[in-house]
Amino acid sequence: MQSSGHRLRDMDQHHPLLSDDGDLEAGPLTPGVMVGGSHHVGHVAGNRTVWFIQDSCGMVCAGVTWFLVLYAEFVVNFVMLLPSNDFWYSLLNGAAFNSLAVLALAAHLRAMLTDPGAVPKGNATKEYMESLQLKPGEVIYKCPKCCSIKPERAHHCSICKRCIRKMDHHCPWVNNCVGEKNQRYFVLFTMYIALISAYALGLSGMHFFTCIKVQWNQCGGFSPGVSVLLLIFLCLEAALFLTFTSVMFGTQIHSICNDETEIERLKNEKPTWERRMRWEGMKSVFGSPASLLWCNPFTGLRLRRLLLMTRGRRTGSEFAI
Repeated sequence: MQSSGHRLRDMDQHHPLLSDDGDLEAGPLTPGVMVGGSHHVGHVAGNRTVWFIQDSCGMVCAGVTWFLVLYAEFVVNFVMLLPSNDFWYSLLNGAAFNSLAVLALAAHLRAMLTDPGAVPKGNATKEYMESLQLKPGEVIYKCPKCCSIKPERAHHCSICKRCIRKMDHHCPWVNNCVGEKNQRYFVLFTMYIALISAYALGLSGMHFFTCIKVQWNQCGGFSPGVSVLLLIFLCLEAALFLTFTSVMFGTQIHSICNDETEIERLKNEKPTWERRMRWEGMKSVFGSPASLLWCNPFTGLRLRRLLLMTRGRRTGSEFAI
C-alpha cells in the first residue's frame, strides 16, 4: 500500500516516530480485540477488556504452576507445620510461607491477565497513515502478520498473534508475553517462587532432621512412608523451581538495568533509543519513587475491575468485559 505522501513497508523493523509511549488507538479494529494503550486497559465497544491468551499449552502450564504451588502449601502446612508441637514455630513459619505463596500467585495472575503492551491490530490503513501527517518520503513499518504499524522495539509474538511493545519473551508458565506493561509482575512472580522454593527446602531439611531424631514418632498424621514421599517430591519440585526462577529473576533484573530485552540481546540489535541504565531502568519498570510497593503485586488493582472480570464474556483470542 502506497500513498503520495509517504511509504509503508512490510518489514520486521521499527521507526522512531512511533515511540514506546505512543497510544495507537486510531483506525478500525476488529470487535472483541484487545487494544493495548500505554496508560490504561483498552476498550472494546466502550467496555473494559481483560487480556487472556487462549493457548492450550500456556493454559496447561499455568494450571500446573498453580497446582505445584498449592501442593507445596499442602505439604508445608499439613505435613510439617500443623502436626508440630511448637505452636510459635508453626504460627510464624505458616504465616510467612503462606504470605509468600499468596504474593507469588497474585503476581502470576497479574502477569497472565495484564496486557503486555499489545499494539492495536489492523491499524495500518491508508486513512490512519494519512492522519499521522508524515513528511513526504518518510517511511514507517508495518507488521505483515497482524497488519499493525510497528513502533520502535516492538516484536510480533506468534502465540499472542500481536506485536508487543518491548517484548522480552513469551512465557508459557504465565500464558502470556512478557512486555513493557507486565514485566514488573513477571519479575515479582519469579522472585516469590524462588523465595518459597528456598523456604520449602529449608523447612523440609529441618523436618527430616527432627523426625529422624525421634524415629518419626509424633511427626504428623501421615505414615512415615507417605510423609517421606511427599517431602521428597516437594524437595525435588522446590530445587527445580528455585534454580529456574532464580536464573530468570537474575536475567530479568540484568535486562531491566541494561534497558535491553532478551529478544534484542539475542538479535544483537544496536540500540536506537536512549537507554535507561541501572536505577533509571528499574524505576521505569517498577515505578518511581522507589519503595516497598515495588514488591506488592496488588498495587493499582481495583475491586471494581475484579468484579468486572468475573462477568466477562469471550470474544476472539481474549476475554472482553
